Amino acid sequence: MSEDIELKNLERRVDQLIQALESLRAENRALREDQSRLLEERGHLIEKTEAARTRVEAMISRIKAMEEA
Repeated sequence: MSEDIELKNLERRVDQLIQALESLRAENRALREDQSRLLEERGHLIEKTEAARTRVEAMISRIKAMEEA
């Protein structure tokens, strides 16, 4: 009888571990998707920042040229 109880407890614990593993795998997958999305967004933001910097530098150059004229 004691062995049956121990076996049931072990089975229950294994089931809990399997559920925890499945949950962690799903969470890991979601985190990887988030990371990928954020890296892509970061790349777009860097591109936009560089484009804005280029435009601002061009405006500054035009202003300086107008001041010198």
